[in-house]
Amino acid sequence: MKIALIAHDRKKDLMVKLVTAYRFILEKHELYATGTTGTRITEATQLPVHRFKSGPLGGDQQIGAMISEDDLDMVIFLRDPLAAQPHEPDVTALIRLSDVYEIPLATNIGTAEILLRGLDAGFADFREVIHEGDRRPIAL
Repeated sequence: MKIALIAHDRKKDLMVKLVTAYRFILEKHELYATGTTGTRITEATQLPVHRFKSGPLGGDQQIGAMISEDDLDMVIFLRDPLAAQPHEPDVTALIRLSDVYEIPLATNIGTAEILLRGLDAGFADFREVIHEGDRRPIAL
């Protein structure tokens, strides 16, 4: 699966800890990240990470484009709810696209751990089943 990893500045250390702790799961998947977050993850874990631009410079939108093309399976976005973000509209758009295209999204460490453990247990396999030959959002 293709997994995006994004973290606001005050959450980058937490993202590195998360990826380090769940490396045994994440190493089986394709990882994507915004600028500095991707660099920090690679330096700490040596995992290959495709890096986009930083969030404020368009990285969130690049990940959003992958979502809209149904080319991403999961997003872990450790947001800082206590700091104003200059690119908040981009953040909101990314979250909205995740909802529109049924992409599992974690915005905090607790949900991220549940998603990663669920991924390892096969709970995200529905992404492969529902999209065989049909790359559009589904309506249940």
